[in-house]
Amino acid sequence: MSRPGRSEAPESSLENLVSRTLGEEAPESLVDLLPVLTSDLAEIDQRIQQVLRSTYPRLTDAATYALSAGGKRVRPLLMAATARALGLDSARSIYSLAAAFQLIHTATLVHDDVIDHAEMRRGRPSMPRAFGLPSAIVTGDYLFVRAFELAAEYPRSIILRCGEACAALVEGEVLQDSSRFDLTTGREHYFRVIERKTAAIVAAALGSVAEIAEASAPVQEACEHYGRALGVAFQIRDDLLDVYGDPDLLGKPLYTDLREGNPTLVSLETYGGLTGAEQDEFERLFVQRRKQPGDLWRLRSLSDRTTAAQTVALAAESWGEQAVHALAALPNGPYRTLLEWLARGAAARRF
Repeated sequence: MSRPGRSEAPESSLENLVSRTLGEEAPESLVDLLPVLTSDLAEIDQRIQQVLRSTYPRLTDAATYALSAGGKRVRPLLMAATARALGLDSARSIYSLAAAFQLIHTATLVHDDVIDHAEMRRGRPSMPRAFGLPSAIVTGDYLFVRAFELAAEYPRSIILRCGEACAALVEGEVLQDSSRFDLTTGREHYFRVIERKTAAIVAAALGSVAEIAEASAPVQEACEHYGRALGVAFQIRDDLLDVYGDPDLLGKPLYTDLREGNPTLVSLETYGGLTGAEQDEFERLFVQRRKQPGDLWRLRSLSDRTTAAQTVALAAESWGEQAVHALAALPNGPYRTLLEWLARGAAARRF
């Protein structure tokens, strides 16, 4: 029986990962970029492996397990594509930074699973379930530390940008916790949360790439704007999939936010779209600390009675288009087209 920390990632799987992220309908001009992007991700993964090993094998195993369940490598892919879109012939100069942001992202997933009491992540037991709660918390901390070890290779301005993004992430978590089980906080509060929890990291990553590429200040701002808008679109879609997604594709159960009482755009739009007794029932079930499966199904059923799903899907698309418009400041070319494709894909993804 193999150990849970065993690495899974031959380069062929990275190519499959990039291909799946682009989607089956990607134009041939983007598919032609696969070898370059796969090579970039392999180099970024190598940087991660160089800093991941600990003196204590169990910590190494736990960190490796977290990374292997850490998702689609969207952030490193965006960073490599942005570097090339800005005219760099090689993305080598951003490999360590992309590795750092992937570690930061993975650390947040580990801590999210602790906070959300998650059982599954990408079709496998979550870190808390696989290694225990104390080990999961410590592993998340370890990944943050290793991320800043990689970021230390870069100028102070970039390290500060990383730090500010991490601080925003923590603020977003605190803001979200302050609004749990409260449907009166509204859309403005929701967007403050996701702009900090999700979008700030993507904006910082792509702004940093633009700085490394020595892009002009307006282009750096455009890259940050693109990253922020894409991050918002991604999170809105993520919240929609938590209610209306396919658990087999997602690799985790549905209704996490409903169960944990996190007001998302789906629940806020549902609450605002109901009236009378149905609105009262939705609020009564939403604020329950311990929900039964039947309660979650009823919350979903009440959502189906409104236009919440359609409204949220359109909101994700709108933010995706904002991201696309920000790219007007970048040179035309296949990698800019790729970034446009990824922004629209983030708003329409199914997994």
